[in-house]
Amino acid sequence: MSAVSDNSSRLEVVDALRGFALLAIVLLHNLEHYNIFYGDLLQSGWLAKLNVWMTDGLFFLFAGKAYATFSLLFGFSFYIQMRNARRRGCDFRARFAWRLLLLVGFSQLHALFYNGDILLLYAVCGFLLIPASSWSNRTVVVVAAILMLQPYCWGKIVYALFHPEYIDNNSLFIQYAASAEVVGRNGNLWQTLLNNIWNGQLYSNFWQVEAGRLFQTPALFLLGMLAGRMEWFVKSVASERFWRKALVVAAVACIPLFLLKTYIPPRISNITVLSYYSIAVPMLYNFAFMVLLVAVFVLAWFRHGDKGYAFQRLTVAYGRMSLTNYIGQSIVGVAIYYHWGLGMYNAVGAAESVLIGLVIFFAQLAFSRYWLLHHPQGPLERLWKRGTWIPLHVH
Repeated sequence: MSAVSDNSSRLEVVDALRGFALLAIVLLHNLEHYNIFYGDLLQSGWLAKLNVWMTDGLFFLFAGKAYATFSLLFGFSFYIQMRNARRRGCDFRARFAWRLLLLVGFSQLHALFYNGDILLLYAVCGFLLIPASSWSNRTVVVVAAILMLQPYCWGKIVYALFHPEYIDNNSLFIQYAASAEVVGRNGNLWQTLLNNIWNGQLYSNFWQVEAGRLFQTPALFLLGMLAGRMEWFVKSVASERFWRKALVVAAVACIPLFLLKTYIPPRISNITVLSYYSIAVPMLYNFAFMVLLVAVFVLAWFRHGDKGYAFQRLTVAYGRMSLTNYIGQSIVGVAIYYHWGLGMYNAVGAAESVLIGLVIFFAQLAFSRYWLLHHPQGPLERLWKRGTWIPLHVH
């Protein structure tokens, strides 16, 4: 572990990649109007076509992939924290467990405003990293692969094939989603906050479980930790060779996975099989596509003198303040689209929503750059760090 380089370029490529993933997330969330999916807007002509192209293009490129990249880098950050603590002669495992409990607090702040929070899931799944920190690389790969394959989904599929009368459409979240959307369209701020305490949380977390993220997220955390161990984000002959191979393998894998996720579901008549197949296979496709995107990003960064292209460096500061910007973009976005704020969910189409997302991004980017000129970390990152290192008395 001590062999890992401490140079800033390595941290910058990770921050840039995290910032790029966060940019994709804010664009997707704006397209979804922060979970008010269908407004009353009717647009025609070239603008309607642009909306379709914008939506299809961004979802094709980033839906499921931006989140996966963000999750991969969470595991990588855990490795860095463990490595740095061990260099100081400190066992970071108890601190990390406490850090995850603090993350629960941040998740509850975030979930009050936005019923699409992922931080609570991160806090729960992050506990797997504590025992995994002592696993061999082989064990990490095996466990990550098993989780990535969605064994629960395939178990449901096998059961349904032997019991055709069994019906499970994997959509328990819908009842809570309906309530949350009604409040978003019609409620005031107080009603929105109250509804999100219960219905919004159930909506978000049931959906994530039913969408396969309960298995995918810890798998990505493990692979991120492995990326730290193997120094895949440090420029070297070995790391460049790894990313080139990853790029080729991922590109090849995307083709059959795309065909399987696109053309098989219409041929499945069993609703239970269809419901779980439509989770397991697209999850694998999104993972392969994510690896392709990350490989392209990292190889481009390495190729340009290990300092990245200008468009890549643009997101470094944004990625350094990822917690602050992730929560901040949700609060701003909800205020723009929900009834208690500007109520624009039924006033703008996809193209305009993307422009709003870009405005949020550049505003946050300007704030991030200004803040980091005067502080070593973002405001919430600083609060999280200080909370992590308060005295703990463990008996």
